Amino acid sequence: MKGKDIPYKMLSQDAFSTWMGIEILECEVGRCKVAMTIRKEMLNSMNYAHGGISYTLADTAFGFTANTHGKYAVSIETSINHIEALEEGDYLVAECIIEKVNNKLGFNIVEVKRDDELVALFKGVVYRTQKDWEE
Repeated sequence: MKGKDIPYKMLSQDAFSTWMGIEILECEVGRCKVAMTIRKEMLNSMNYAHGGISYTLADTAFGFTANTHGKYAVSIETSINHIEALEEGDYLVAECIIEKVNNKLGFNIVEVKRDDELVALFKGVVYRTQKDWEE
């Protein structure tokens, strides 16, 4: 299976990301851009998006990107900085770029934006298994 096709297969099997309304905008080996719109049921008690929403979008971009090299890659450490509050109707785009890949580990940065404004910054590390993605 070609690396750029793997995220589409992953999304087709991912009930949570589908419920979130996440769509793939662009994908190539080592880079993936995903997007979604914040819905009312994603808001917290202060009427802003729950922090888990931007985290999930970034984590999805991260996971999809990490797997584009053709091997199963699993998250071992992640963190996020929430920079701006998010509201119902906000359209978010998360772009992940692999900063460094070695034999077993991959290091990734994800920027989450609302238009051109950076609203969250995510960092993740994956463990790269020896298992290949198959058709």
